[in-house]
Amino acid sequence: MDLVLRDALVVDGTGEPSYRADVALHGGRIAEIHPEGAPGPRPTAARTVDADGLALAPGFIDMHAHSDLALLRDPDHSAKAAQGVTLEVLGQDGLSYAPADDRTLTEVRRSIAGWNGDGDDIDFDWRTVGGYLDRLDRNFGGRGIAVNAAYLIPQGTVRMYAVGWDDRPATDAELARMKELVDQGMREGAVGLSSGLTYTPGMYADDAELTELCRVVARHGGYYCPHHRSYGAGALEAYEEMVRLTRSAGCALHLAHATMNFGVNKGRAPELLALLDAALAAGADISLDTYPYTPGCTTLVAMLPSWASEGGPEPTLARLADEESAERIRRHLEALGSDGCHGVPIEWDTIEISGVGAPHLDGHVGRTVAESAALRGEEPWTTARRLLIEDRLGTTILQHVGHEENVRQIMRHPVHTGGSDGILQGSKPHPRAYGTFPHYLGRYSRELGILSLEECVAHLTSRPAARLRLADRGLVREGYRADLVLFDPGTVAAGSTFEEPRTLPVGIPHVLIDGLFVVEDGRRTSVLAGRAVRGAGTAAA
Repeated sequence: MDLVLRDALVVDGTGEPSYRADVALHGGRIAEIHPEGAPGPRPTAARTVDADGLALAPGFIDMHAHSDLALLRDPDHSAKAAQGVTLEVLGQDGLSYAPADDRTLTEVRRSIAGWNGDGDDIDFDWRTVGGYLDRLDRNFGGRGIAVNAAYLIPQGTVRMYAVGWDDRPATDAELARMKELVDQGMREGAVGLSSGLTYTPGMYADDAELTELCRVVARHGGYYCPHHRSYGAGALEAYEEMVRLTRSAGCALHLAHATMNFGVNKGRAPELLALLDAALAAGADISLDTYPYTPGCTTLVAMLPSWASEGGPEPTLARLADEESAERIRRHLEALGSDGCHGVPIEWDTIEISGVGAPHLDGHVGRTVAESAALRGEEPWTTARRLLIEDRLGTTILQHVGHEENVRQIMRHPVHTGGSDGILQGSKPHPRAYGTFPHYLGRYSRELGILSLEECVAHLTSRPAARLRLADRGLVREGYRADLVLFDPGTVAAGSTFEEPRTLPVGIPHVLIDGLFVVEDGRRTSVLAGRAVRGAGTAAA
């Protein structure tokens, strides 16, 4: 054996009661599990780690990550590695960097600079899904990446590629091209398709178009992961639309950051869960992810009505600069409720600036738009408009519109999984980027008892692995990959806060990928054991 983890409390990911055991690793896999008191000799190895007092769990799977460029630029990536995350699912919310041609790549880089930076430090030497996954594998001189990564084909990028930024139905030829791109991406290793249906241009797709793309995904055994059309007014109808659409397509459904936000949805989580239970009872294949916090996080430009963003970033900036168009945007935001703000009139005192690209705007960070406007003696829209124009649409925000009771009720559901939705850009990012998984374990399991330790670990490990159709990850079981995390169940907690969002967690001394220490004695090692995890429908599989 290469390594024995001695006297660990094994929380195996099944949700069943934990037990004490020695766990031996060899060749990057779990070779032997010897429960306490079992007959026969205890395993020995070249190295033994005393795990007494520590829980041993499968590595955590982040079902909703925005590390698409972070994994390429940052070999350390402690934001996730230190949490015990051993696999992230990228390509979220319908916008990422493959598949693309030169024009599309330029446009998508601009449109999600607030999520991932503008990418000036990245060599974009790929154009296909397979090329991006290959790049992950050969990054940092062929050493790989910090943690494993799977990829969803971004539907908004696909539409940008085949149709452009026009708010109109796709032609037959354009739809055929989108289906080709999705089919190719699935064959090259994607695990499914994502959408951002409050983001342009993906939101311009109607249900018939989305259904056709989901049929392609279903043929490869993948799943559809929509950020659906509303988390505010009309949220239940938006969830129902996604259930109906995927059932028609015969495609598995995974609801992204599934929650019920804004005042109109306070206390309405039971209605969402009843909808899902009815669909599950009727045979639907549904799962979801959430983060254990109430505020959301996105870009300021995402709040605009969709018509204001038609054509892409430059036409958007032109409309913002035009007084008549800007006034029309303000009216949609403040009076009518724009589709970008989920059909709810915007409340500027809930919109906190979390990051800017232009250094001269740093003074806005950490303040709400309303607070920043008051300091300048101007109306909130005036401040927001200036930020959008001067920051070239790159401003990120926290949106304080969630409800704690909804968060708690949804995380209890049997099909729930964990996802950070962590945006790593900005000087004051959402603490979920650095704290989601220890926050589940410390706050919601140990302190509040919302989930037992065993059930909480199952939500973060085996359930996402099952959605991803990973046959040898997500459980502490002989023969499985040794993607493991050792944590102290009595002390594990998120260090990150809204005031200090980049603080690393406590109580997670060891993290292993393929049996190699990524985190050892609480410190990030130089090991790059992460690789692209390709979907079950990959042509080469």
